Amino acid sequence: MLLEAATQLLPDMVALRRSIHAEPELGLHNPKTTLKIRKMLADLPLEWKEGPSTSGLVAILRGPANGRTLLLRADTDALPMPEETGLDFASTVPGAMHACGHDSHVAMLAGAARLLSARRDALPGTVCFMFQPGEEGHHGARFMLADGLLDPLPDAAFALHVMPNAPHGVFGGRAGPLLASADLLEITVQGRGGHASMPHDALDPVPIACAIVTAIQTFVTREVPVSDPAVVTIGRIEAGTTNNVIAERAELLGTIRTLSAGRRAAVKAGLERLARGIAAAHGARAAVCVTEGFPVTVCDPRAVAFGERVLRETFGDSAWRTLDHPVMGAEDFAYVLEKVPGAMFFLGAAPEGEDWRQCCPLHSNRMVLDESVMARGAAAHAALATRFLESGFAV
Repeated sequence: MLLEAATQLLPDMVALRRSIHAEPELGLHNPKTTLKIRKMLADLPLEWKEGPSTSGLVAILRGPANGRTLLLRADTDALPMPEETGLDFASTVPGAMHACGHDSHVAMLAGAARLLSARRDALPGTVCFMFQPGEEGHHGARFMLADGLLDPLPDAAFALHVMPNAPHGVFGGRAGPLLASADLLEITVQGRGGHASMPHDALDPVPIACAIVTAIQTFVTREVPVSDPAVVTIGRIEAGTTNNVIAERAELLGTIRTLSAGRRAAVKAGLERLARGIAAAHGARAAVCVTEGFPVTVCDPRAVAFGERVLRETFGDSAWRTLDHPVMGAEDFAYVLEKVPGAMFFLGAAPEGEDWRQCCPLHSNRMVLDESVMARGAAAHAALATRFLESGFAV
């Protein structure tokens, strides 16, 4: 049984996860994490590929038969935020924390590499283990693709993402859009500075910026259909230097989330029209800049149906939940799924027996995981790989 074998590997996975957690690294280059992965898997019959753009690794396990190729992916980078968990292995790096579970993703994939290596002689194909940095907004998957680390492209690709506020050990997924695109929105309102006691002699950009924020909420609720949604959030407004000065300009910073390429383009055009129009109505100017981030994460229906069958057979019917709707977070595994049929599945990691609804979510500085769930994650990776190499999506 894969789960029993993975449970025996759990102490090693926990040790790797805690070591990575204590020394989180940001961005596209995670050399300490890369070294820990290499050391953990050094005794396995793996071929290694690296590229010039990132510290990303692809480890290749070839079975005796030249059949299908499957990619399994884990992300390696942390978030630029402080940690307040109080864990014995909490971050020792100021301003950096593994608050998105990437440390556990690495540990689970390393465990799967060991499980599958032990069964290498029975593998009718090849498994690629993708350890990818730069997921937190740095486009690491896109760089690894551009570096040719996934060439030739595999026949399918899967990834797991832990959810600390979801039921322990339960996998979740859905066909079609799973996660949203994520674009950076910057709006600059150009006014005319002056004395705060004489606003009629100036052109105050602050109330114009406020009007734009309010209008964005109306735009989303009245022009964007609920069947093809968008979320637009202004997270920062900055203007002025002191209490008695009217600023020259106001700057707005936000995010745009959508679930289709068409809605993504339509929202961008609508926000440009709205901001410039409101500013012009006040005699001011507005510049709008939208920087494209990750695309929509779209899961292939065949891959989701395949994954559901395999996970139900491996862990029981209660271990699977079909998600009712997409999550408006974003994920750069989307770049892989644009080129390769596959899916991402969530894995609930709330402490067993606790009310998962009360657990701190991803990106919380108090986020913790029940590490025992990593045995399920490693076994899931191995089960998906074994079954796909045997029969493709047609289980």
